Amino acid sequence: MPVIGRAAGTVTLPARTARLVDGVDVLIVGGGAAGLGAAIGAADAGARVVLAERHGFLGGTATASLMVTLSSYHTWSQEGGGAGGASVLFPADHGPGKPVIAGVLSKLVGRLVRRGGGIPPSRRTGYVTPFDPEVFKLVSLGMLEEAGVSILLHAFASGVISDAGRWGVVFETKSGPLVIRADAVVDCTGDGDVAAYAGAPYEVGREGDGLAEPISLLFLMGGFRQSRFENYVRSHPGEWSGVHGLWSLIAKASSEGRLSLPREDILMFGTTREGWVSVNSTRIVRRYGADVLDLTAAEVEGRRQMAQIVSFLRDYVPGFEGAYLCQSGSEVGVRETRRVVGRYKLTAEDILHARKFDDVIARGTYPIDIHSPEGKGTTLIRVPPGEAYDIPLRCLLPAGVDGLVVAGRCISGTHEAQASYRAMPICVATGQAAGVCAAIASRGRISTQEVAAPAVQDELLRQGADLRNIRGR
Repeated sequence: MPVIGRAAGTVTLPARTARLVDGVDVLIVGGGAAGLGAAIGAADAGARVVLAERHGFLGGTATASLMVTLSSYHTWSQEGGGAGGASVLFPADHGPGKPVIAGVLSKLVGRLVRRGGGIPPSRRTGYVTPFDPEVFKLVSLGMLEEAGVSILLHAFASGVISDAGRWGVVFETKSGPLVIRADAVVDCTGDGDVAAYAGAPYEVGREGDGLAEPISLLFLMGGFRQSRFENYVRSHPGEWSGVHGLWSLIAKASSEGRLSLPREDILMFGTTREGWVSVNSTRIVRRYGADVLDLTAAEVEGRRQMAQIVSFLRDYVPGFEGAYLCQSGSEVGVRETRRVVGRYKLTAEDILHARKFDDVIARGTYPIDIHSPEGKGTTLIRVPPGEAYDIPLRCLLPAGVDGLVVAGRCISGTHEAQASYRAMPICVATGQAAGVCAAIASRGRISTQEVAAPAVQDELLRQGADLRNIRGR
């Protein structure tokens, strides 16, 4: 399918006016995992909060891209052991240890479970928490409503203005441009869009060639007969490991000209629904997820790959004979774009040595999980057993830009470190911290760069966050 070519140049657009919304303490841009944490964190700290989201629903990657599992936020044991009776579609080689993220995330998981839309971490599910994306949408709305957060949907952030030391974010809407001005802004776009508009420095991709992790289109399949699949993988040792594999069947289909898979294996997870599986096996490389032309090409390529994978599963894999495609993400899932350069840059060494920081505002245990930017190959390196790493407040504060805090996968870190802290539970935690920081700045009429880490930590602890007992409580 032809895709529009690269831009031939630029044109100057005529001046325009926009409606103005003022009197906001904290503006959250983006309603995904980080935005949910930021909005509730800021509101709980006493701020008047507006959350703006470009879709007509909340959840971001969790709902729009169908990433329907909250990945590891527990410590793990090297011994671990197999989980008795565990499903082969959950990574149950290591059951969950101690959770290291609480606060907003704990409330979210609890509500998902109570609504019948989530399975809590257990020996059955290993290090993931599966959830129903439709229940996630409803729970997110309910949590924001209870927190007193005002929301604006169908609003895409397209620029910023600065007025008397306050940022205003420009949103494109069906009813024309709208500007929301706030004392402090939290960028939860995932791509660092607002930070980039504001002139914050950022990096993209790995050192050397600038290539970012690949983009993936996720999809759900129904009509899956799990017992047949389990019988197959158990009778073919080495064919399945945790939640990925099928190497011999891939080789057979490839040799017969039926499959041309950019990644090396099939990756899929169990879900909250009987007979449904989540498939995360497309891999779109050398496309930049913050460029509209690359995104367009990725959507087209992702659906081409999806159709091929569905046919492969139905024709070659026991248990999928009568399976069918239920739903694909309404947009591709983007792992990595901009990483805003902050006052500290988190590194792989920080993660793999479980480094601790005095200004800790969130913790993580998700492994460094690098999907090869060039195609086949996945690198997975765990945090030390029983340990977690700290994320310092400085990673959320863009260098040289005041009045703005970042959260989620665009915080300050290296390509390798981002492959860990991009996990959604960690995004909720950095979001909650960013929201608290912004609220404190607004309340004190001070710069976001001047907010003291102990003040953020004290408020996070009051809100139930887990900061490794830094205050002896």
